[in-house]
Amino acid sequence: MAHVTVEGTEVVVRLGLREGLAARRRQVRVPVSALREVHVERSWWRVLRGRAGHGTWAPGRCSGVRKRPDGEDFVAVRAESTVLCLELDAGAPYRRVAVSVPDPERAERAVRAAMPGGEPPESPDPQPDPQPDPQPDPPQHRPPLQHEGGTADDHGRPPGVGSRTGSGAGQPPLDDERALRANADRVRREHVVPGHPDGPEKAP
Repeated sequence: MAHVTVEGTEVVVRLGLREGLAARRRQVRVPVSALREVHVERSWWRVLRGRAGHGTWAPGRCSGVRKRPDGEDFVAVRAESTVLCLELDAGAPYRRVAVSVPDPERAERAVRAAMPGGEPPESPDPQPDPQPDPQPDPPQHRPPLQHEGGTADDHGRPPGVGSRTGSGAGQPPLDDERALRANADRVRREHVVPGHPDGPEKAP
C-alpha cells in the first residue's frame, strides 16, 4: 500500500512496489497550497472516475492516471480497501489523488493539519494534577467527667454552663421583679389534702 506524509510544503505519496510498477512511478508530490479538500472514501470503486489512461487496471488493483474533461486523476487503489482522497485546485498536476493507505484516518488528520487554517494534530489528554491527601481532623478534647476526677457533668459541661436543649434554653435569666409582675394577677388557692389535720373536716 501507499504511504502519505507531509514534508515541508508538499504532500508526498510513496507507492508500494506493486503500485509503483503498475503506475510506472514510485511517488507523487503535490503542494500543500494546492489542497482543496481531503476525505476518506469507504467504497474504493467510487474513486475510479473518467476513463483509464496509462497504468494497470486489473480486477481488484488499479494504479495509474485516469483522464477527465477538467484534468487528470491519479489513483493507486486496491479492492475492499479504504481510500484517502486529496482534492486539488485546477493548477495542480492532478485534480485528485486517491490512494489506499494502511491508516487513512490518521493520514487524513496529518494532511488536514498541514492545510492553511487546518486543525493542529491531536495531543494526548493532559493528566490531572494529583490531589493532596486529606489531612485527618484534629482530635477533639473534652473536659474530664466527675467520675474521672474532673468537674464536668455527664454531658461534658463544666460547672455553671447551662443545658442547650433543656427547658428555658436560650431564654434570658429569670429576675425577681419580672417574676412578681407575672404572678401579680394570679389567684392562689390553698391546696389542702383531705384528712390532713389542717384540712376541712369530713361531714358526719
